[in-house]
Amino acid sequence: MNLNAPEYRTKVLGCWLGKNIGGTLGAPFEWRRQINDVSFYTQDLGGEPLPNDDLDIQLLWLVALEEMGPDLDAHALAEYWLLYVTPHWCEYGNAKINLQTGLMPPLSGSLNNPYKHSCGCFIRSEIWGCVAPGCPDVAARYAYEDGILDHGDGEGLFGEVFCAALESAAFVQGDLRELIDIGLSYIPGDCGIARAVRQVIDSYDSGMPWRDARDRLLGEFRGSTHMGYEWCTSEEDRAKGFHEGELGWDAPSNVALVVLGLLYGEGDFASTLCTTVNCGEDTDCTAATVGAIWGIIHGAEAIPEEWIEPIGRTIKTACLNLGELGFLGNQLPQNVDDLTARTEAMARQVLGRIRRGIALSDAPTDLAGLPRLAGHDRRQAPYSALGGTRHRFAFFDVVVDYGGDPSLKPGQARSVTLKLTNRYKIPATLRIKWYLPEGIEIDPAPFASVHVKQAPFPCEGSVAFHLSTEEPLEGPIRAAVEITRAGHAEVMVVPVVLTG
Repeated sequence: MNLNAPEYRTKVLGCWLGKNIGGTLGAPFEWRRQINDVSFYTQDLGGEPLPNDDLDIQLLWLVALEEMGPDLDAHALAEYWLLYVTPHWCEYGNAKINLQTGLMPPLSGSLNNPYKHSCGCFIRSEIWGCVAPGCPDVAARYAYEDGILDHGDGEGLFGEVFCAALESAAFVQGDLRELIDIGLSYIPGDCGIARAVRQVIDSYDSGMPWRDARDRLLGEFRGSTHMGYEWCTSEEDRAKGFHEGELGWDAPSNVALVVLGLLYGEGDFASTLCTTVNCGEDTDCTAATVGAIWGIIHGAEAIPEEWIEPIGRTIKTACLNLGELGFLGNQLPQNVDDLTARTEAMARQVLGRIRRGIALSDAPTDLAGLPRLAGHDRRQAPYSALGGTRHRFAFFDVVVDYGGDPSLKPGQARSVTLKLTNRYKIPATLRIKWYLPEGIEIDPAPFASVHVKQAPFPCEGSVAFHLSTEEPLEGPIRAAVEITRAGHAEVMVVPVVLTG
């Protein structure tokens, strides 16, 4: 299957231009629960966009891909997060605290984090769709590895997977309704994101005006106002009871507003972005995501020049440690054209690595042999490890399942289950040996053997251990599990980290 490189390129450029335009348009109204009346930029911009964390972290992920290669996972992204992401607010800061404590993803995003259902990761989904064009399952996997960093098992994660899968598919599918269905197929059908998106679709299909669709959405799926401040809610919305909501539960309504803008905009760039901003909420995030999706579907040439000229083509950063990203940040793309070129170079590496038979060339696009884009039964698979940490080796995956709670308290046994998956065609008996700090007991024993069949047959095995202590222990409590096979030299060492 071939993707025409110039067509791909204009879609990527449209993505980044739309991202900059939408983020700049929506920034002045961020986190205001109100109906806005926006038809164009409201700022004197002087030819430059506003800085936006929605794009910043994607620049960092591009650098990570360039430095580490296509086999990037949450463990590597966590290192970049600690080195280069500067904010300490909300989910960003809570994840940083957990990572510094020694907790790896997804626990870094789940533990003590009321903002795991918020908007911080669906806003950074586009890089994954762009480097995996026509491969929504690959984009969804990247988005999963990214989202669990600071959103763990929360709705924010499902929002990023939904958007990344949709954006990847948009390189080969132009029908919006098909794209929404593809995105939904990669997330649990009963999660808040899926239910909110389906409600917006129902509102649109029933002929409901966008303002009523927005009110219906906030009536069921809203979170709290910004930091709970009532002054962030208009008098009109306060009269509707919209000033109350659960702190941090923001991704379902805001992802659904992205879909609302796309549907009610009916293919017009200005109408799509302005309708999204006029709904209120996290307007820089929703408008930036809408602009990016619109740009992928329609390409850069379809974006009216009147929207590009006021902000130019440069990129402004807000929340990255520029001092160690080259000389004052010059390792980062400086404009959307450079970002587009480097995104394309990375896409060629990813497509070569995943070996799907999809190539970028100057030949006309030929979608013959395009793999099925919807997730179907595969959609639940990535979420099976959200209660613990996943570790990948040459032939095996190992999940350390804490049941979502890594604490170890005196007199209370903590169950830790090791789940082992054989990805290769040879069966194996794996030997497990624990190394524990002083003061921790393990039941039934610090060793075990597990037999796992060969792929593609059911090839999983698991064994549960119960850890306990009689005295309070200061965290982090670090243990290790050694996994070996008789006759093989490889030693798989898996860290186990508990909080005291």
